[in-house]
Formats: sequence, structure tokens, C-alpha cells
Amino acid sequence: MSRSWAIIERELRRFRRSPMLIVMSMLFPIVQLVVLGYAFGGNVKHLKLGIVDQDGGVPAIRIRELASAVSSGAHTFDTVEYGDPGVALADLRNGRINGVLTIPPDYSRRLLSKTDPKVALIEDNTDSFVSATLGATVAGVVGSVDEPVKTSARMRGQPTLDVVEVYPYVPYVQYLLPGSVVMSIFMMVMIGGGIIFIDDKARGLHEGYLVTPISKFELIAGFNISGAIKAILAGSMIMIVGSLIAGVPNALEPMRLLRLFTVVSVTAFALISMMFLLMVRVSDPLMPRAVFGVLNTLLYFPSGAVYPQQGFPRWMQFIAAVDPFTYAVHAFKSLLLKNTGYGAIGFDLMYLGVFTVVAMTAATLLFRRTL
Repeated sequence: MSRSWAIIERELRRFRRSPMLIVMSMLFPIVQLVVLGYAFGGNVKHLKLGIVDQDGGVPAIRIRELASAVSSGAHTFDTVEYGDPGVALADLRNGRINGVLTIPPDYSRRLLSKTDPKVALIEDNTDSFVSATLGATVAGVVGSVDEPVKTSARMRGQPTLDVVEVYPYVPYVQYLLPGSVVMSIFMMVMIGGGIIFIDDKARGLHEGYLVTPISKFELIAGFNISGAIKAILAGSMIMIVGSLIAGVPNALEPMRLLRLFTVVSVTAFALISMMFLLMVRVSDPLMPRAVFGVLNTLLYFPSGAVYPQQGFPRWMQFIAAVDPFTYAVHAFKSLLLKNTGYGAIGFDLMYLGVFTVVAMTAATLLFRRTL
């Protein structure tokens, strides 16, 4: 047993010399509990509802007042006034708003004459959580229009709400596909980038690089590009196969594939740059494996891949605002679920591009030409 105790002592001493591993092993369950606990089932708030009032009568103004009351009270949605329905629909398709409440020109006349007054809610149904919340709230607003004026016999014509879905029914497997594509890129970045990078350092394979006149930037660029190529191959394969499995319409359309490949490439460079920034000073080969679990939870779930960000608490929304996963998932949702163009994902591509430049610059500055 003395020999066994010698091995036990050696392993415990080795573990003690890696305090970050101890911290990460204790931190991961806490992060998972907090993030997952708040990432599902929260009340969806601050949705964007566009209002197009083509009537302008007193009953129409009443609907707008009730919608404003919801905006300032329950905060389920924030209202945006539109004068042109075409602009409102364009913003809806590009993801700037979640729905458009249209009040037709004859609404007031129909309400006063009690001849089936109707308003229409055109909503983005690619997110079932958002569309269900928005539809129920707007239906409650429209249903309460007549309540304060029931003493008037002429005003008892109850208005109704017609819900119009912009896109065909989106199964949940399609809703999860964008997050799965981003996760496949991230896993390849971790395995083919971060873990291999640290393992090569531990084996001394980087000694050959360090004795050459190659610059720090050229070293980091070489590591990043090679890791990004692996991630692009993995992401592209999962994107195509996953689209076919999930039944995405027109999944192999050439222009659509080109836009998707652009997002895959930009996402791969952003995530590989982030990974090298985190690992550039790490030498313990166990550290990337410990960090992987924390990053997986901390980046994936706040991105809106499985539940809308409008249901998150404020601190988690702050994480989502700086999380590169958020912009990659949004871009893939726009292309895979809505089949939009570059106009809907322009800000996502810009953020990921700037994130790549910043992360790669910081990694270059932190890189040391020593073992």
C-alpha cells in the first residue's frame, strides 16, 4: 500500500499545483445552475411591436393607447409607430421588429356599426415562444377595447384580431438548427484549435516555431487560419446535413448556401480568435478541457439558441449582448428560417468581424516567444 500511497500523494500534489482546475471544477456546476435556471421559462418582455394606423379614428386611437399602456406597464412589448405598412413589413422580415399590428381604414366605421370590426397582427412565427406571447398579449389589448364604453349602445360591437403568420410553420427541430451549427463550429474550435494548441506546447512541438524568424502575428495568424478551416468544414457539413434532416425548404439553393457559408466562415474566425485569446498564456493541457464546459454553458444558452433573449434577466442579457454566439445564431436563424438576405444580417457580420480583429490583436500582444 505504501507504493499506492506514493502514487496518490503524487497525483494530489499535481492537482494542488493547478488551482485553476480546482476553481473551474467547482465553478462549472454553479455556472450551469445559474445560467440554465434563468435561460428557460422566463417572462418574455420588450418585444418590438410595429403599429400601422390606417384609420385614425377614436377607436383606433384607443387601441394605440392600450398598447402604450402595456408597453409602459407590463413591458411585454415596446410599440413602434409606422406610417407606411411596406416599411413595417420590411422591418419585420429583417428581424427589427417581432410583429405588425395593422388597423384597417374602415375599423372605426365597422366598430360603430357593429359589423365585424377586425384588426390584423402580422407576426414573425419563426420563434414560437415570442409569437405566442405577442399574439396573446395583443389579443388581450384588442379584446379590452370595448370595456370602458359599454354604456353606449352603439359601441358594443366587439373587435376581433386576425393573426397572420409571415412564414410557414417552423418545427422546433428547425428552431434548434442554428444553435447546433454554431455549437459544431465551437466544438471544432475547441478540439482542433485550443486543445491541440496546448497539447503541442506541452509536448514541445512549438520549439521549432520559436527558433524561426517568424513574427508573433504570423504565428497567431497561422494557428487561427488552420483552426478556422477545420471549423468551417465542420460547420458547413452540419449546416447542410442538419438542414436536410430538419426539412428546411430550399436548403440547397446556391445563393442561400453562399450566404450561409459566409456566416460559417465569419463565425469560425471569430470563435477561433476568441479561443486563442483565452489559451495564449495557458500551458496546462487540462485547462482547455475544464474551460470547455464553462464556455459551452456561458456562451451557448444566453445566445437565444433555445429560448428567446427577451425572457432573460438583465444580467444575462448583458452577456448575450457581447456573446459572439448571439450574433452567429441570429444570422443563421435569419438565413435558415426566414431565407433573408445580407441586409438582415449585416450588423451580425460586422460585429463578428470586429470581434475577430480585436481578439486576434489581443492574442498577438499576449503571445510570448518562450515555452
